[in-house]
Amino acid sequence: MVLGINAVMFLVIVAAALYGRSTALLADSLDNLGDALTYGLSLYAVSRSAAVKARVALFKGGLIFLAALAVLVQIIYKFIVPSLPLFEVMGAFSLIGLAANSLCLFLLWRHRQDDVNMTSVWECSRNDIVANLSVFVAAGAVWLTGSGWPDVVIALGLVMFLMRSAFRVLSSARAELRATS
Repeated sequence: MVLGINAVMFLVIVAAALYGRSTALLADSLDNLGDALTYGLSLYAVSRSAAVKARVALFKGGLIFLAALAVLVQIIYKFIVPSLPLFEVMGAFSLIGLAANSLCLFLLWRHRQDDVNMTSVWECSRNDIVANLSVFVAAGAVWLTGSGWPDVVIALGLVMFLMRSAFRVLSSARAELRATS
């Protein structure tokens, strides 16, 4: 269920991000794509050995890192070609995403400490909640200021959050790989 929710939310939110010209919303959508791929890999790894789970978690950490880099590229583009995002689109779709990701987090809650694979899956869902709330705050700030800078600032914060998450997943996966060797 969580895989399907994230795949659909990626399609919905990426369309909204492009239409609304929001970098923060784009960051949120790329996180959903990474999660959908992650959950597919997690289903593969769930009944495999600890070493396979650790390698899958290592790949997931790499996906989170790549999503952060993609948003960073978009931020650089916004510095070169500034635009005012549509705060209405940002706010509405951040709330839709929050509802979907809250359901995902609820479904995964009991598995959050099962193993390195499920811990990384739960971390991805928690990241989504933070991203949705951040985009909602950015929408309000864009509305209040009439400027696109809050969108860029929040997107930069999401990049740092994603990087932190990527390094945490990569670190635990490497530790698990060392333990299984």
